[in-house]
Amino acid sequence: MIEKMLRHDLSIRRWRRFKSRRLAMISLWSLILVCAISYSAEWWANSKPILLHFQGTTYFPVAKDYPASAFGQTETVAADYRKLKMGEQDWAIWPVVRWDPYESNAEVDTYPAPPSRDNWLGTDDRGRDLLTRLLYGLRYSMTYALLVWLITYMMGTIAGGVMGWKGGAVDFWGQRIVEVLSTVPQFFLLIIIIAIFKPTLWLLVIISCLFGWISISYYVRGEFLKNRKMEFVEGARAVGAGEVRIFFKHLLPNSLGPLITFTPFVISGNIVGLASLDYLGFGLTPPTPSWGELLNQAQQNFTVGWWLAVFPSVVMFLTLTMLSLVGEATRDAMDPRL
Repeated sequence: MIEKMLRHDLSIRRWRRFKSRRLAMISLWSLILVCAISYSAEWWANSKPILLHFQGTTYFPVAKDYPASAFGQTETVAADYRKLKMGEQDWAIWPVVRWDPYESNAEVDTYPAPPSRDNWLGTDDRGRDLLTRLLYGLRYSMTYALLVWLITYMMGTIAGGVMGWKGGAVDFWGQRIVEVLSTVPQFFLLIIIIAIFKPTLWLLVIISCLFGWISISYYVRGEFLKNRKMEFVEGARAVGAGEVRIFFKHLLPNSLGPLITFTPFVISGNIVGLASLDYLGFGLTPPTPSWGELLNQAQQNFTVGWWLAVFPSVVMFLTLTMLSLVGEATRDAMDPRL
């Protein structure tokens, strides 16, 4: 009970220290907001109305697909809501941006097209709306980054924790295995594996996790080595607590400092890693929205499409900057010297 109260009091003091960093709080809430918008992007950027009242019937196109025949369109299978012949009693509520990430603007003469009233940030080299693809691309970037972070942290925590808790031969041979794996050129091996198999989001996550756990295992191992001889562990063992209970109930909660501190920086690194793979052509399969793929287009169309370089770079810079500010505030909040 006393241990729980002390941890609770420490967590409150750390949270207050984090909140004292105004830029970090602004960055945190900004990230939450833009991620919420990205994961609900169909409501903000789509070629389908959110709500449609047509010929006495109400439709919900953003959440359900309707055949073209339901609206009297016989020349296509998929309904084209822009070409509906709306009567006086008909109405529609559209998203803020009326483009989906895979749709080309047929009204534009040349691709990529500069920013205009129809495409606020311009189009890519296939006429697709740049703002929409940036918004949907954030979803894939954050999903990849968070999945890799979660899986690698779980693997690294278990591996490092077991080595630090057991010590002796387990720690010795475990460290030799980790040292061998750490010498593997991970990024090049990742490219080779992706070149063999068709890349998907889950395949990229799994391959990235093969070696991503190594770095965090060092820190967790150090924390467990330091804490396993502490008084609260000896007290738990004295009252008959088993090894599994001591591991998860006592040692792990007191060894989370490095895990929490490095989280924003690891997520930033994962976002850059996916963008790098997409830029080199080894990432998500086109036409999946991707920041790295847009930067690759910028290189190929730099003289005629400056917006392809400026806007994706600005978006990535702001995202990584906000994550860095959150990470610095977290590091200071978790610093035992403060």
